Amino acid sequence: MIVLGLTGSVGMGKSTTANMFAAESVPVFDADAEVHRLYDGEAVPLIETAFPGTTAGDRVVRERLAARVFADPQALARLESIVHPLVRAAEKTFLADAAAKGANVAVLNIPLLFETGADQRVDAILVVTAPADVQKARIFARPNMTEEKFKAMLSRQLADSEKRRRADFLIDTSHGPERARAEVRAVLKQLAEKGCPARRK
Repeated sequence: MIVLGLTGSVGMGKSTTANMFAAESVPVFDADAEVHRLYDGEAVPLIETAFPGTTAGDRVVRERLAARVFADPQALARLESIVHPLVRAAEKTFLADAAAKGANVAVLNIPLLFETGADQRVDAILVVTAPADVQKARIFARPNMTEEKFKAMLSRQLADSEKRRRADFLIDTSHGPERARAEVRAVLKQLAEKGCPARRK
C-alpha cells in the first residue's frame, strides 16, 4: 500500500482535495478532523490539566484554548506534545485498517506534514497550492480574520515555495474543481502504473 501525504499551506484547498480522493474510494485520514475529535474526547482531561479553564463539560472550548496558545510558542509546543502523539496513534490504526482492507493507496491529510516530520512516514507527497492572492482572499473570507492572525498562521508553516520544491505531485486549486479532480485522478493513475516516485523510495 502506498501512503500519500497530502499537505499545503493554509487556504490552499487541502480538505477539498482530500475529499476528491475519498470520492475515488481512497481511504483518507484527516489529521485536523482527528484533533477536533480528540477535543471532544480523550484529550479533554489532559488539556484541562495543562491549560486550566480551557474546557467545559466534556469538551475543549477551542476559542479559550486558542487565546491561551495563540501568541505563546511555549504554550503551543506544550499543546502539541499532548495532541500529536494521540493523532499519531489514530493514524497508525487508520493505516493498519486500510492495509487490512486491501487499499492500494491511503492518503494522510496533514497540514503540518513537513513541520512535524510526518513527511518521513509517507511514500510520496502531494502539495496543494494556489497563488498568494488567491490564498489570502480565501483566508480573509473566514469570519473574524485579521492581518495579525493571517501572519501568525503563515509564520508557523513552511513557505509554500519550499513545500512545492519538496513535493512529488502538485495540484493548483485556483483552476477550479474540475481541473483539480482530473489531477487527483492523474496522480492515482501514476501511482497505480509506476508506483512511488524514485526519489522518495
